Amino acid sequence: MLKPTRRTGDTDFYDMRIAESEHEILPGIRTRALTFNGGFPGPTLRAHRGRAVVIRQVNDMASPATVHLHGANVPASSDGHPMDPIAPGQSRVYRYPNDQPAATLWYHDHTHHLEGEQVYRGLSGAYLLSDPVDALLPFPSGEFDVPLLLRDAKLNGDGQLVFVNDDFMNRPTILVNGRPQPYFEVKRRLYRLRLINVSNLEVFKFQLSNGARFLQIASDGGFLRVPAVRQEIDLWPAERAEVLVDFRSVPAGTAIALQNVVALSENKRDILQFRIGGGASSSKPELAIPGWTGVRPPSAQAGIPGWPTRNPPRERVARRRRFVLRFDPATGEFLINDQGFDPNRVDARIDHGATEIWEIVNGDAAFGITHTMHLHLVQFRVLDRNGKPEPGHDAYPKDTVRLNPGDVVRIEATLDTHTGRYPFHCHFLDHATHSMMGQFEVVPRG
Repeated sequence: MLKPTRRTGDTDFYDMRIAESEHEILPGIRTRALTFNGGFPGPTLRAHRGRAVVIRQVNDMASPATVHLHGANVPASSDGHPMDPIAPGQSRVYRYPNDQPAATLWYHDHTHHLEGEQVYRGLSGAYLLSDPVDALLPFPSGEFDVPLLLRDAKLNGDGQLVFVNDDFMNRPTILVNGRPQPYFEVKRRLYRLRLINVSNLEVFKFQLSNGARFLQIASDGGFLRVPAVRQEIDLWPAERAEVLVDFRSVPAGTAIALQNVVALSENKRDILQFRIGGGASSSKPELAIPGWTGVRPPSAQAGIPGWPTRNPPRERVARRRRFVLRFDPATGEFLINDQGFDPNRVDARIDHGATEIWEIVNGDAAFGITHTMHLHLVQFRVLDRNGKPEPGHDAYPKDTVRLNPGDVVRIEATLDTHTGRYPFHCHFLDHATHSMMGQFEVVPRG
């Protein structure tokens, strides 16, 4: 975890360096990677609501870089717009107000036409935001609160990362916090796992090899309206899920695998092995949710005292828009409404404070191509998918939504914080690199 270089009454200051360095991914082999502060992935930052974070990013790479704090409500000047890069040898200061509920966020490079390769080569890291509600809930903390950054990769015979755009079939290795399918020694305790899909293309559907269930407590933008007891957790690129996993009744010496049941090859199925050791003392009361391991109650919320209300108010809808995502085989580009990204074009001007409903269509049913849609600045509500309501655990708060081939998804967003120009794009980053991106601009009302 990265420590501030200095602190004032309400602000934490950090200095970070973006540079190429070497990292031991495979035992005894030094792999060249792009890194924040030499880390692969970058260092984890823990922030607190009400305390701003200011980061001076120095770019010591030979190529430009820009840093986007994914899922954050930040001024446009600190959003890390793809057309606002840090030139080689230069620096930039990013200011994050942290004026939003607790959430698992992450930061990554977003330089236009380079984001796919530069994130693939290592430019990502976790940013964990807490608030007073989070601190009071009876959840695991300290060593039992663990971010897991998961991604796909291809390493050649010399142990070097190989990047070929949109090469999703040929990235045979899964890395967890920079290690290929590692093991994790855990105690007979409750763990809070923050699952973060930082891959360019890999799709996960997680399950535990012993058949145990997850208790999902949060999605992209923070706590769910109601916690969900789940057998499987879907996580596409850029999505996050916070889950509780209960090892308290598992015998010491047991091994349990975190698996991807939709892995494209068998060698990618077992992602991470939990090796259960002994017990440990706890400074918080142990959580007991009826139905998590036994008969399911009407709501897991009943077992968590102090659970926050996360049901966004329904606002009057000012405008409805439609965006179709599709691949153009003639040009090899990925398009939105038949247009590639143009930094001089604004695709949606939105009055500050307005609520809009966007209908997002995956127009690639014929090609069988999946997409996601990510909006900067805002956490939205997924209203429905192909005419059917979205399950609560996938509905809110979200900043990235999955789109299977042919899907029609409606989202509702209220833009009532900052003004300025922000991107929206597919977060299969290899698609965004090849033009599947647009811009919206929030303008002062009246």
